[in-house]
Amino acid sequence: MGRLFVIPARDEPVAVILRRGPTTWYHLILWETRRDAITHGAWIKGRIYEDKCDLSPDGKLFVYFVHQGSRGATAFTQAWTAVSRPPWLHALVLWPQGTTYGGGGKFTAPRTLWGVSSIGTHPDFPFPTGRLHIAEKPPEPRPQGPIVPDTDWSGVDHRGNVIYSKGDVLFRRKKRGDVVVADFSALEPDPQPAPKRATQPL
Repeated sequence: MGRLFVIPARDEPVAVILRRGPTTWYHLILWETRRDAITHGAWIKGRIYEDKCDLSPDGKLFVYFVHQGSRGATAFTQAWTAVSRPPWLHALVLWPQGTTYGGGGKFTAPRTLWGVSSIGTHPDFPFPTGRLHIAEKPPEPRPQGPIVPDTDWSGVDHRGNVIYSKGDVLFRRKKRGDVVVADFSALEPDPQPAPKRATQPL
């Protein structure tokens, strides 16, 4: 069984769903909340730290922190922060990190990040000066909505409806009752290369 964590964009009806499981796998899913359209993306074997991730206000960029340990066999370290185009993890800029201490970032504007710097990036994934910017102050807290008891995650969608997850199932709370938005229980790891549109430079 998996577990779901949702990161909504602040200004657009779109969200990233991080599905953890089975075991050490993570899967990225793009959710267009207005139509409840689902687009499946990257699979990675490792640990994505959900609280160190963020989706840009327009939903077009994703900053994430991942730890793969020695199994990753990358040319950089075992943990890193990167910016990608959701629902893919192809790094457009990448900061190597030796440990799981620190890392991650938050968007204050569509191409402005807080919590990272323009230095210390990997030479193969340099900071795109002029196309990505560093914020001096953290973003305003996101609206959280009520906490739904006995759930893995809860929050609100772009209309202010309560959304929550239990295991592999995503729910929306409405006046007539709670409805299932999506059930991901049948998913199995299926890593695929990122499409060309997700690999274009910033």
